[in-house]
Order: sequence, then C-alpha cells, then structure tokens
Amino acid sequence: MGTITFLLVLSFLVFFHELGHFLAARYFGVKVHVFSIGFGKQLFAKEWKGTVWQFSLIPLGGYVKMKGQDDSNPALKEEGDDSYNTKSPLQRIAILFAGPFANFLLAAILYFSIAIIGASALAPSIGTVQENSPAFKAGILKNDEIIRINNTEITTWNEIGEIIVNTQGALKFYIKRDGKLIAKTISPHISDAQNMFKEDIKKRMIGISPSGKIVQLDLSFGESLVFAYEKTIFASTMIFQGVQKLIQGIIPSSEVGGVITIGKVISDASESSIIALLTITALISVNLGVLNLLPIPALDGGHIMFNLYELLTKRKPSDKVFMILTITGWVILGSLMLLGIYNDINRIFLND
Repeated sequence: MGTITFLLVLSFLVFFHELGHFLAARYFGVKVHVFSIGFGKQLFAKEWKGTVWQFSLIPLGGYVKMKGQDDSNPALKEEGDDSYNTKSPLQRIAILFAGPFANFLLAAILYFSIAIIGASALAPSIGTVQENSPAFKAGILKNDEIIRINNTEITTWNEIGEIIVNTQGALKFYIKRDGKLIAKTISPHISDAQNMFKEDIKKRMIGISPSGKIVQLDLSFGESLVFAYEKTIFASTMIFQGVQKLIQGIIPSSEVGGVITIGKVISDASESSIIALLTITALISVNLGVLNLLPIPALDGGHIMFNLYELLTKRKPSDKVFMILTITGWVILGSLMLLGIYNDINRIFLND
C-alpha cells in the first residue's frame, strides 16, 4: 500500500508541475506534442486536442514535449508561430517558470486544506525549565501555560520563540498555573544554540522547552490563507537555505536522500494520518519547485538562465555551448540521483 501511495503522490506532483508548463505554453500559443507522466516506454496514451497524453514505464518524473524544445536534442529548431523557439525570451521564461510555480501553488493549496481540515501545533505548555536559566530564576515551573507575553496573546509554542528572539529587553509573561493567572517578568539572555542546520549560533533564550502537548488551531478562512502562505514561504526558504548549506559543505553529502527515502517518508505519513500525508506532499512539492529552479542546464532553472542571457545580451548561446552545458547538467543531475540512492541503500544497511 505504501508503494502505491508513493507512486500516486509522485505522479500527482509531476502532473501538477508539467500542467504548469503546459498551460503557460498553450497560453502563448506553443504546440505541445506530448504530456507524459513518467519516462521511457509508453504504457498508455490518448490524443486529445492535438496533444498525446501518456503514462510511461518509469514513474519518476515526467515532461511536456513542446514544438521547438526538446532536452534530448538541445539544438532542435522548429519554425512557426506555434514553436517554442520562436517565442521571446520573456515568454519562454514564463513557460519555464510556470512548472515550479505550479508546485508552489499546489503546496499552498495543500497547506490551506490542512488549515481547513484541522491544523495543529505545539501548545504553549512548558515541559522543562533549565536550571539557573532566566525562566528558572523568575519562578517558571513545569506545566505552566503561557497565555500572553507583553500585550500579545499566545496560542502556539512557536509564537513564544518569535517574540523572545525579535523583542528587546525584558518581557512580561502571563502564566496560567492551577487555574490562576500569574505575571512574571523575564529578561532573556544570549545563549549558545544550534539552528535547524546544526550550525552554532547565538540566540536570545529564557531556558524553557515544550511539554509536547498539541493544540488544534481554529482558523477562519482568511487565517487559513495566511497559514498557507506562511507555511509555503517557510518551506521554500528552508529548502533554498538547505541547498545553499549543502553547496557550502555545512550539510554533509551523506544527508542527501533519494527516491527510496522519499518513498519511505510518504509511506510512513500515509499510515499516520491524512494531515501528515498532506504535509509531506506539500513539502515535497515545494522541494520540486525549488530544485527545478536551480541553475543546472538540465532543469527549468538552467533554461531560464539561458534565456536571461539572451534577454540581456540580445543573442543566444552558441549551439555548441548550449549542448555542452546541457549534457553537463544531465551528468550533474544523474550524479545527484545516484548519490541519493547510494545514501538510501547505506541507511538501509546501517539500520539493519
């Protein structure tokens, strides 16, 4: 069942990505020969409105084959008003960007759905208080519930951290304890900490950690839209930063996951709850959007880079340069996929 869920989720994400390219291409009058989910041998195909819609043997991706644009033949040129290569650089950039944009849009829709169904978050309930910390000295105790900080009402644990980090000076905490409201003034101090990438940082802290209790968020339609927007932006930023840290060597290459890891994560999420599955699907969708925007010639970002070059210099890269860079891009992409699979297999044997 987990494998079927993985293939369905992946196919859905690929379909949405390629649909972005397809709709943008058709908007600008470009003929689309093939819309394929998967690569390799054709398993099922049906022609509709001049496009062959097909499923192929290897379900790890997909493509739209436009007139005048073919990654397997980078030097391809086809004339006519309905050809990709006769469109302006800005129009081509719009067609290329539409795929990743569709992934970001899908993620926002999924996060909005989560908000409507019933999003949850860590409750502002204290689990532990570090000895000799500002919170400890102020008399904060385990199981205290933080109701308000200064004039800001608190509903989730994340809000506490945001206020502590982004506010200067002492803070007035309003604590609920044994049914009573207690006010405590706490002065955060700068402490050593680690961010999500395990880098050592300095951070304003008061020395508390969450209890692990969960609170259900009762969001209005407008609040659900804000929730979806913020989650999509946060996920996009996190993945962009993750790629940057990987290139810088801060994140080791052994952390790169492949299709096996993705499949396991989706399978585990599907067995947990619909919210977990939607959350993982949204995160992978953002991941696809971000990775496709990387300036690797085999990806949308690489093609956007070529078109930006043409837009700025008023001339196209030579066919030779275009071919060399595209082949190089495929080598880089293939190497990353092999690295991911190698790491996946290593994790399987290490866990065993």
